[in-house]
Amino acid sequence: MAFGKGHHLHLIDGSAFIFRAYHALPPLTRKSDGLPIGAVSGFCNMLQRYIEGNTGADAPTHVAVIFDKGSHTFRNEMYDQYKANREAMPEDLRPQMPLTREATIAFNIACEEKEGYEADDIIATLSVQAREAGGRCTIISSDKDLMQLVGGGVEMFDAMKNNLIDREGVHAKFGVYPERVVDVQALAGDSVDNVPGAPGIGIKTAALLINEYGDLDALLERAGEIKQPKRRQTLIDNAEQIRLSRRLVQLDEKTPLDFTLDDLEVRDPDPEKLLSFLSQMEFRTLTKRIAETLKVEAPVIPEAAPTEGAAEIEAIPFDKASYTMVSDKETLQTWLDKIYARGYVAVDTETTGLNDMTADLVGISLCVEAGEACYIPLIHKANRGDDLFGSDDLAEGQMGFEEALRMLTPMLEDQSILKIGQNMKYDAKIFAQLNIGVTPFDDTMLMSYAMHAGLHGHGMDALSERYLNHTPIPIKPLLGSGKSAITFDKVPLEDAVPYAAEDADITLRLWQHFKPALHRAQTTRVYETLERPLVPVLMQMERHGVKVDRDTLSRMSNAFAQKMAALEAEIHELAGRPFNVGSPKQLGEILFDEMGLEGGKKGKTGAYATGVDVLEDLATEHAMPARVLDWRQLSKLKSTYTDALQTHINADTGRVHTSYSITGASTGRLSSTDPNLQNIPIRTEEGRRIREAFVAEEGRTLVALDYSQIELRLLAHIADLPSLKQAFADGLDIHAMTASEMFNVPLAEMTPDIRRQAKAINFGVIYGISGFGLARNLRIPRAEAQGFIDRYFERFPGIRTYMDDTKAFAKEHGYVQTLFGRKIHTPEIASKGPRAGFAARAAINAPIQGTAADVIRRAMIRMPDAIADLPAKMLLQVHDELLFEVDKGAEDDLISVARNIMENASDPVVKLDVKLTVDAGTGSNWAEAH
Repeated sequence: MAFGKGHHLHLIDGSAFIFRAYHALPPLTRKSDGLPIGAVSGFCNMLQRYIEGNTGADAPTHVAVIFDKGSHTFRNEMYDQYKANREAMPEDLRPQMPLTREATIAFNIACEEKEGYEADDIIATLSVQAREAGGRCTIISSDKDLMQLVGGGVEMFDAMKNNLIDREGVHAKFGVYPERVVDVQALAGDSVDNVPGAPGIGIKTAALLINEYGDLDALLERAGEIKQPKRRQTLIDNAEQIRLSRRLVQLDEKTPLDFTLDDLEVRDPDPEKLLSFLSQMEFRTLTKRIAETLKVEAPVIPEAAPTEGAAEIEAIPFDKASYTMVSDKETLQTWLDKIYARGYVAVDTETTGLNDMTADLVGISLCVEAGEACYIPLIHKANRGDDLFGSDDLAEGQMGFEEALRMLTPMLEDQSILKIGQNMKYDAKIFAQLNIGVTPFDDTMLMSYAMHAGLHGHGMDALSERYLNHTPIPIKPLLGSGKSAITFDKVPLEDAVPYAAEDADITLRLWQHFKPALHRAQTTRVYETLERPLVPVLMQMERHGVKVDRDTLSRMSNAFAQKMAALEAEIHELAGRPFNVGSPKQLGEILFDEMGLEGGKKGKTGAYATGVDVLEDLATEHAMPARVLDWRQLSKLKSTYTDALQTHINADTGRVHTSYSITGASTGRLSSTDPNLQNIPIRTEEGRRIREAFVAEEGRTLVALDYSQIELRLLAHIADLPSLKQAFADGLDIHAMTASEMFNVPLAEMTPDIRRQAKAINFGVIYGISGFGLARNLRIPRAEAQGFIDRYFERFPGIRTYMDDTKAFAKEHGYVQTLFGRKIHTPEIASKGPRAGFAARAAINAPIQGTAADVIRRAMIRMPDAIADLPAKMLLQVHDELLFEVDKGAEDDLISVARNIMENASDPVVKLDVKLTVDAGTGSNWAEAH
């Protein structure tokens, strides 16, 4: 019978099933040959559950699983950047893709795809055909791009959330009904698919505009009527880009297909064919279950079990998870018994703030099995309301603070129990404030960083959405925002329990996914030797802090203010009249309208661009932009450091306690916040003076040890540059040597200015600097700067070879590596336009900067044990420098020990051709020591 009235078509989004299966389950390999099969296992389980769940009166009469044939479609012909930002398919997923097709066929379900078209286009065509034939169509997917099809007998079903999406559901998502979804998407664009849209316009704004003007064409025609200037100009300037975006998001409902709806009729599986495939995959549990369902004998599968730790199990869905509150010692003891029986536990803390030096512990969540977690509230207040925020009365049903910690401490400190955390440094510091040492531990944030640096962020919410396909409960609705925001201790227990317990559950699931994946990605050594061991070292440094003298900062602030006033007077004289130097708009008018300097470009607001890049370019030709840059530098020093640092002095310790982020940069370099001590300028006298405020305690001295030209030394080794290696071996002044080589100037006749230029080129080349960039740095004409770079490559041809080889490797593999095996992903290396140049420069520099970062990490990890018998503490790490505080009289001992550790940090993993050297200095303040 031909498809028509009374028939019901189900269209399954195959890609969604595959990626959900891949990210939801731990990695699984076929024991007989090591073939990755985790995604195939999850896919087969999902198909079987789908079949079992679609019986009865509303069962489909026709069904198909629709797949993407390839990455290149007709949309790429329209716009070559379409989906250009998509990450490469994981290597272990690639061989599983054809197996999912085989699985679909084995289940006797139609399996369809089309070269040059996306699966969504096939789904669109079939759904329209079903609607026009008088039947119904259910699209099994949550993909927002398919929502434009809903209505008139076509609906969507989100299998993950067990949620039916009809016209009202689409309106709730987009703010418009399905027939206008394409218009909204065209305006809002899509960063995932790289659909440009209209800059600065999101879904909500797009919906408001479409609802007001009726449709996209009417909106673009009447864009000049829009009262909001920025929005009006955006639509006018980007009209063609918006129309292109509409063509990209509009699904092709007339995709040419070589099959009909009648070919999709539901068919019972062939038991022999299906069970043969499942046994071939070595899916014992599923094979046995399906054999029982089909009432046939299950085939015998050889006793080759899946890889240990990757059992063929499926985690409890988040909406079925059990989250409970622990309010008495008997219940807590039950959880402790589970933890000791399992040998590991995911731990998360809830606190009164984000500053781990001042925040109070509010509660602790635990999880030992995915889908089952608890929260132990400790100091939640009894009421929530503006008039009761000051109440210290505790909510009922909480254990005593001391009793809970007394029971938990032995477990947290037990060496036989692995504690699992997400950003464990924070939680461990909270416990450390209570004299509890958390060890040993794993950190899912650091695991992700070791595998995926450069690909995406490593916060829990982002990781959950990416790898668990789950959006965590948001914190903002619980705490509020602005003046009405509250701390977590004022969140009602009924809201706090599911939020906090879910965090521990997510952390455990991420760990189950990442632990075996580390080995698969060949990044276990990086995690075990460079990431995890650094956590206790940084904790110790952060907790100890560094003394900062408030009076020195105050004097500097006043001095900077006076210098700014003098510069402002000079700028006014050069401009010919007074104006607000801090106003980019007024500055632009002076430079380009009144002074007539070239290069002025107006932005969408009508004001000239006067950013650093613009001013540095102009500074090569005129004095005023140079003075403005100097004024801005002082203004930043004053606001960011001499003023702001005073607010960061801890009232209890009198010291500043920065917080280091291990995952802050893709290359492995540390970053610091609250305050940021990594970016204190050292190229200017004023910037260097900031360090005078960092002082030693009475009776102690600051000692700074700094790697000398480590990146140039590593460049000589990595790029295999004989002349550079020899220069370092001979102890030459490398910048003077470079200047002599390039400019044919004997060393005896070297001037400071020529050496300075060579130094800028030496370091600039490492970062892939352009003639334009070097011109800005040296404040010289661009042609002259480019000439320097050209001569540099002529003198040192090995550098060009290294650059070309590194770019080629990055384009082929999607990452570069440090000498210690750290992978730094380069997802934009194949892009076009300005991003391509930036990505190439980053790829060239990453192995060098990353190796330097790895070297100092290795030194830091070894340092605490090395100086344990000395009266010294390691206080700060700033790029290639370590700062210590030591008792007076013990400076030489510390320098001897620390220098030895730092200069030999690469051993025994990497034997460098160039010796690392470390400069040391001492003083009562950091500036003297450096």
